[in-house]
Amino acid sequence: MSSYQLPQDLAQQVSFNEAGLVPAIAQDVSSGVVLMMAWMNAEALAATLATQRGTYWSRSRQELWVKGETSGHTQTVRSVHLDCDGDTVLLQVEQRGPACHTGSESCFTDREIMLENSAEGNNL
Repeated sequence: MSSYQLPQDLAQQVSFNEAGLVPAIAQDVSSGVVLMMAWMNAEALAATLATQRGTYWSRSRQELWVKGETSGHTQTVRSVHLDCDGDTVLLQVEQRGPACHTGSESCFTDREIMLENSAEGNNL
């Protein structure tokens, strides 16, 4: 993969953690479903902006990875947003195939944690 450089003005807006990473949430641009969370470093964010393909940093492999490069389940990035603190990236994507490595549409499928008193309709 070519080396991508994040423009300095944008790099100053992103609050990378002590490891040089920022969480990135991928959301389906049409349905609004939250698909997955992954990490980005400055190069992954720069590559995503340049290629419009979801590109992330693998903490276990210590390398960039492009969503769908091996599975074929690609993400075409339609917009990129920073939250108000600059410490989370939101990618709105067109997902082709499942987003989760388990084969589910979303990494947040079938793992709901029940709230205490949820039967009584209490909300947080």
